[in-house]
Amino acid sequence: MANIIPFKALRPRPDLAEQIAALPYDVYSREEARRKVEGDALSFLRIDRPETQFPEDYDMYAPEVYEKARDMLHEMIMRGEFVREDVPAYYVYELVMNGRSQTGIAACASVDDYESGIIRKHENTRADKEADRIRHVDICNAQTGPIFLTYRRREEIQAQVEKAMKNEPLYDFTADDGIIHRVWRIDEKEAVQAIQDGFAKVDSVYIADGHHRCASAVRVSQRRREQNPDCTGQEAFEYFLSVIFPDDQLYIMDYNRLVKSLNGYTEETFLQKVKEIFWVEKVGDAPYHPAKKGEIGMYLQDTWYKLGIKDEMLTDDPVRDLDVAILQDRLLGPVLGILDPKSDTRIDFVGGIRGLEELERRVKADCAVAFAMYPTDIHELFAVSDAGRLMPPKSTWFEPKLRSGIFIHSLEDEKGAD
Repeated sequence: MANIIPFKALRPRPDLAEQIAALPYDVYSREEARRKVEGDALSFLRIDRPETQFPEDYDMYAPEVYEKARDMLHEMIMRGEFVREDVPAYYVYELVMNGRSQTGIAACASVDDYESGIIRKHENTRADKEADRIRHVDICNAQTGPIFLTYRRREEIQAQVEKAMKNEPLYDFTADDGIIHRVWRIDEKEAVQAIQDGFAKVDSVYIADGHHRCASAVRVSQRRREQNPDCTGQEAFEYFLSVIFPDDQLYIMDYNRLVKSLNGYTEETFLQKVKEIFWVEKVGDAPYHPAKKGEIGMYLQDTWYKLGIKDEMLTDDPVRDLDVAILQDRLLGPVLGILDPKSDTRIDFVGGIRGLEELERRVKADCAVAFAMYPTDIHELFAVSDAGRLMPPKSTWFEPKLRSGIFIHSLEDEKGAD
């Protein structure tokens, strides 16, 4: 059963929360991150991406870069820009995008649960990305970016969330991208126990986003266990910072594909190959977004097409029946020669937040064809994870993104939540 515990958060002073909170480190390129923090002395992105404080050609993985992140964090604490909680608490975290509310609980999840499979993944991680965050957590002695978790809704947990939201929030601000962020603290003993007991009845928790951060936190924990053979299992490093949402709260957007060349086909001969595989309907010049699972939009030669997945392609396999998998296995691989979408430079991925206009722009600029996908459903993610399988790369795009810097889980005292 899931062990999701309250924690003693390190969090921004309320009047500075809007200025400190930042999008996750991995949504920015190095240059974008540098531009974003230029002249900004409070953005948490400076700490998440400390190479921005060094010359452009500086080795971003040098030890002194991570030490700079630690030093900046400690300076902010010393200046009183962060508040250190005295008692463990849960935090209700609401994000509102385009009028749609999504509400979860900031808490700490158990490394043991990750290792035992109670917390389930659907992606592999890359060693280089993992190593970067391991060094960041280890040297900062803190987890600074929450892992995005989800679970099947339980009413007793939701009742405590709704009760807390009737109070005055700790934070209530609108970020520069228009997303509203609100936070409430739950530290009353009976409410805390009710939430912890509710999660103890949850069989499985799923990583929605943040696989690299999660794997890195686990690796740091494993190292510290080796360094501290007398540890009790309640140390802070035995848990990792999370925000956990019930399944009915999540919004998954499409994750679309762009291909830079047609593998020797002309547009006409490629279209003929597509017609041999899918049902094809010409839509015209208006952008076409798939209306349901089993449909794919294709933009080729200034024209949009609707592709239909044929019934005989379906196998009752939770991975192979994903729309993104069928596109890869039937067309991108055998026809366009993209056998490994993780490493092939001819394919690019664009989150649905960018819109179909971005697909059109890229095809006119530097790509040959674009594919607009129907969003993967959260219960498809559950099915894949429950089967112990992995999704194809770039299968899900979650919005809105959790902000870094609103909650920090310090490993400093090496003690558990209590």
